[in-house]
Amino acid sequence: MRKIIMLITLVLVLVAATACSESSKSVEGSSSDGKKEIAVIVKATDSDFWQTVLQGAEKAAEDQGDKVNVTTYGPPSEADIDKQIAILENVISQNPDGIVIASTSSDASVPGIEKAMDKGIPVVLVDNRVNTEKFVSFLATDNVKGGALGAEQFVENLEAQGKELKGKVAIISAMAGVQVLIDRDKGFIDRLEELAPDIEPLEVRYVDNDITKALGAAEDLLTSHPDLLGFFADNNHTGIGVARAITERDLIEEVPVIAYDGDKEEINALKSGAIDALIVQDPFGMGYEGVNTVLKDLSGESTEQEIDTGATIVTMENFDEDEIQKLLYPDKR
Repeated sequence: MRKIIMLITLVLVLVAATACSESSKSVEGSSSDGKKEIAVIVKATDSDFWQTVLQGAEKAAEDQGDKVNVTTYGPPSEADIDKQIAILENVISQNPDGIVIASTSSDASVPGIEKAMDKGIPVVLVDNRVNTEKFVSFLATDNVKGGALGAEQFVENLEAQGKELKGKVAIISAMAGVQVLIDRDKGFIDRLEELAPDIEPLEVRYVDNDITKALGAAEDLLTSHPDLLGFFADNNHTGIGVARAITERDLIEEVPVIAYDGDKEEINALKSGAIDALIVQDPFGMGYEGVNTVLKDLSGESTEQEIDTGATIVTMENFDEDEIQKLLYPDKR
C-alpha cells in the first residue's frame, strides 16, 4: 500500500511539473534561453529551390542576432504529402513560437494549420495557398502571372526563330492537384490563347515530380509529335527532365523550352540552350520574409495578409544583370 501511495505521489508531481512547463511556454512564447523558436517546413528537401527557402529563413534568424532560433523541416520529396502533414503535427506538439510552412497540399494541412493558430502559434504560408482563412500572411509568387510571362516568352522565341504561330505545345507538370502548378499552367495556357490562338496546348502530362519521368514524358511527346513547337515545364524537376530530353535528341535551339525555377542544372541548361528561358521566383525572399513576418506578428506589428514575392523571366540576354544574379545565386545577397 505504501508503494502505491508513493507511486501516485510521484505521478502527481510529474503531472504538475509538466503543466507548469506547458504554462510557462505558452505565456513566455520563447525557449529557455529567451530566443523565439520558429519552425520552417518546406515541401521537400530534394531540390535547390527548397534549400534556398531554408537558406533565406536561416539568414533572417542570423540577422536577428541571438533573438531567434530557426529549425527547418521537410519530407524528402514533394510527393510525400502524408509525411509533411506528420511533420506539421509533430512541430505543433512542440509548441514553437511560430511556423512558416510551404504546404504541398491546399487541403491536407488545413486541420494542422488551424490547430496551430487556435493554440496561439502564428502561421505564415509561403508558396502555396491553403484553403483556410486562419493564417497570418501568405507570401508567394503570382503564379498565374508567372505562367503568362512564360507564354509571352514562348511566343517571342518562336517569332525569333521565324516559326509560324501554329501547331502544338507540350505542358509537363510536376503533380496533379497542386494549386501553384495549376495556376502556372493556367496562366501559360490562357495567355498563349490570347497571343497565339492557333497554338494548341496538348493534354498536361503529370510526372510525380520525378526528373526521370519528366525526361520520359518529353521523349514520348517528341516521338508522337515530331512537329511539336516546344515545351512549358512548370517546376524545377520537370524543367530538368525536359532539358535532358532536348539535349539527348540534339534539339538545342530548335525546340523552345520555358521552365519554372532556377536549379543549378536548369541554369546550366539555360547556358547550353536546352532551356530558352526560366521563370525565376524568389525562394530566398520567401524564407527570409516568412520568418520576419512571424516576428512582426509576435511583436504586435501589423502584417499584410498577402505578399507577392515576384516572378522574373531570365534569359541569356539579362543573365548577367545584378538583380538576376542575386535571384539565381542567393549567396550573392
